[in-house]
Amino acid sequence: MLSGSNSLSYYSKVNLSIWFSMAFQAGAINAGGFIACHRFVSHTTGFATYFGTEAAQGNLHAAFGMLSVPLFFLLGAVTSAYFVDRRIFLEKRPLYHWMFAAIALLMTLVAVAGTEGAFSAFGEVYDQGQDYALVAILCFCSGLQNGTITSASGAVVRTTHLTGITTDLGIGLVRIFSRPSGKLKSDEIRANWMRTGIILMFIFGSTVAAALFYRFQYLGFLGPALISAGLFVFALNKLKNSQLPTHSSIPEAHSARISQ
Repeated sequence: MLSGSNSLSYYSKVNLSIWFSMAFQAGAINAGGFIACHRFVSHTTGFATYFGTEAAQGNLHAAFGMLSVPLFFLLGAVTSAYFVDRRIFLEKRPLYHWMFAAIALLMTLVAVAGTEGAFSAFGEVYDQGQDYALVAILCFCSGLQNGTITSASGAVVRTTHLTGITTDLGIGLVRIFSRPSGKLKSDEIRANWMRTGIILMFIFGSTVAAALFYRFQYLGFLGPALISAGLFVFALNKLKNSQLPTHSSIPEAHSARISQ
């Protein structure tokens, strides 16, 4: 990623540390959204279910309100693609540090705004009038993060949800025992360790953040803000010395994929 490696076969300890940090952060943001207003925010699947349940009860205003929230996740991914993926394709320096800075600033904004009463009381059931902006910001940040790491890794790593990566882990475990010894097998073992690490860090992030949120409420969002701020500083320094990745170095569609 930040070290210029786009292939799973050439990932580094630095990249692993970044991916695990982002998985920890995603777990923290998702836990914060759920504890604050009973909505998961790091993936979009649940909002389709919310739409269906609300529409079935005739609550069309709430239903379409929920259906519009994933657009902010999409907007985050589009924003990331413009500043990262597009620049990688054009063989320009991807602006990772801007993405981390944006997340840090938005998480700080949520912490301050929530403490000042801009949203519902922490822990109350979701209120579309008061909590829509909160969920929208959290979804935007999740889309921004997911788009950044997807582009940086050549679409082999994602950190904001666990469904795909858990599926890949199951497939990968079978591949380990069905392939003869060699590079393909060693790469699969390496990939499975990465998948396992991302899953565990997401869970760990959710757990640690939950404790912070229950104690500090909206100020708990300063935790993800600090993580992104640290990644911003690291990325800013690292990218000054990194080799510019090119679109030709991104794995082809048949390459190993993680958390699709």
